[in-house]
Amino acid sequence: MRVLFVCSGNICRSPLGAQVLTARLGPDAAAFVVESAGTIAQDGAPMDDAAAAQSVRLGGSPDGHRARYLTAAIAGSADLVLTAERSHRAAVVSLAPRTAKRAFTVKQFARVLDGLEPAELAGVSTPEELVALVARLRGTVPPLADPADDDVDDPYRRSMATHERVADEIAAALVVVADALRAVR
Repeated sequence: MRVLFVCSGNICRSPLGAQVLTARLGPDAAAFVVESAGTIAQDGAPMDDAAAAQSVRLGGSPDGHRARYLTAAIAGSADLVLTAERSHRAAVVSLAPRTAKRAFTVKQFARVLDGLEPAELAGVSTPEELVALVARLRGTVPPLADPADDDVDDPYRRSMATHERVADEIAAALVVVADALRAVR
């Protein structure tokens, strides 16, 4: 299964998400291709130092990350797209319309997973089936009072405290995502 994280510059949130998910998947990580891209990325840019430090703090490995610009081919090849913001999800779907049912903000995907009953997960035996189930049921989970709560703030050029808060938000969502993916692997 190919999991794609998307943010703006592909130097803070999306590489951190990809690295932390890989760490959270542990020994099961080999069954997944976890990568990232950015809607306005400059190909080859290194990961932001503060975001890299947060990745390390959360068990990720930022070594060798280089930003890459999101293309229709990259988006279209993903089985699951997790974005930092709703605007990134819209950009992914605009580039590759067939991704609409497999693109979510990372917080939305975790929130829908968290709202599933065990009976709803019965019979789900692959990560792809899990993504399809979440896509079908995303409209049945009560909406947030403020839809912006599904977005993860951009910490670029902000304080270390902001980087830490953003990293913790992403990591909290990824605990739910990794557990669910491992359970159906």
